[in-house]
Amino acid sequence: MLLFIMLSAPAFALSIDAPLADAQKEAQAKALFYDIRCAVCQGESIAESQAEVARDLRAAIRAQLLEGKQPDEIKTYLASRYGDGILMRPPVKPAAYALWFGPLIILAAALCIACQYFRRPTHPPYPVGKDTHGG
Repeated sequence: MLLFIMLSAPAFALSIDAPLADAQKEAQAKALFYDIRCAVCQGESIAESQAEVARDLRAAIRAQLLEGKQPDEIKTYLASRYGDGILMRPPVKPAAYALWFGPLIILAAALCIACQYFRRPTHPPYPVGKDTHGG
């Protein structure tokens, strides 16, 4: 049993994210983890994702913080490498206006169409003064 535990210890060490010794840098790292989107999962931040890519990104962020880089520099680097889609809150740029404002424009158009549809009478009005019973 002791031999099994000793042989499996390196596997456990590889599967767990090792926090930074500096508590302030670790806090910055954890905050960044929630600002970066997992490249595989797309709907999750790398803090929530268990994908291998997310683990690699967490390790890279910690390494860059140890090198003395600031969180904004790290975000800029990741966005330049992976595109603005890697950020959980991508910047509003002219190239992304359709993504930011497209859903609002579609919703406004749908509301206008719905209002026009429901304002229209459902049946034509009866002619005034004429017999409508066919007699």
